[in-house]
Amino acid sequence: MTSMDQIFNQRPKSGLGAMRLAGASLLILLGGFAIIGPAVIPSDPAAQDFGASLAPIGSDYLLGADHYGRSLLARLAHGARLSFGMAFLTMLGAAIPGVLLGLLAAWRGGWAEKGLELIATVVLALPGLMLVLLLLAFSPGNYGPLFLGLALTLWVEFYRVTKATTKAVLAQPHIEAARMLGFGSRYILARYILPVIAPMIATLSAFAMATAIIAVSTLSAISVGLQPPTPELGSMIVELLPYYSEAPVHVLLPAALIFLLVLGLQLLAQGERA
Repeated sequence: MTSMDQIFNQRPKSGLGAMRLAGASLLILLGGFAIIGPAVIPSDPAAQDFGASLAPIGSDYLLGADHYGRSLLARLAHGARLSFGMAFLTMLGAAIPGVLLGLLAAWRGGWAEKGLELIATVVLALPGLMLVLLLLAFSPGNYGPLFLGLALTLWVEFYRVTKATTKAVLAQPHIEAARMLGFGSRYILARYILPVIAPMIATLSAFAMATAIIAVSTLSAISVGLQPPTPELGSMIVELLPYYSEAPVHVLLPAALIFLLVLGLQLLAQGERA
């Protein structure tokens, strides 16, 4: 006899695909550089050597040195770790409440859904950058307000996608049949809802991390995010920009690293097309 799981199980097909494989491979390489690099690179990213100011690539410094004689290799490794860490924490800070509140709104409906929709609409009415800047005004240059502002900006997408998808799944006949046969809410959530929303949440998570990396770099570049001498990729570009004519590659290195981080996440977010 066919089991109930076989009758009602409608998990979507998934695959890795060429683009996602390329994105995953790129992120593994960059993640290894970000995680292992600061531990194995002997140079202190804050150590200054004015005698090596703007040292070229391949000299005593593998990727050269900035205008203060600080190792660019060490600073890039610490900057990549900072960008990865901030992006991952921001994604979690947005995804966890967004998904949970989306499930709550879809499951309960009524006043719970109306109240959450009102909050989401208010958040969307504020430009994301303005919300981050408002929080940074209380403690400029610190990690906490930057993380909180970005998470508050990004959680609405997780909430709305989760709510809309969950409501569509709950409206299907096989869910009502499962309830009539005595299957509880936990079983329905685990077997029929989470498998449907999981690929969407994974895609949103990759996009959220890419958005966070760009936002952190941009805010630091305009001097309202993380401040020097913190080895942040955006602030590194601005610090080196006056020396572009003397050392153009030095300016391009942190920009290229930001590009590769975002590219890897964008490729990873590309789902399989049926």
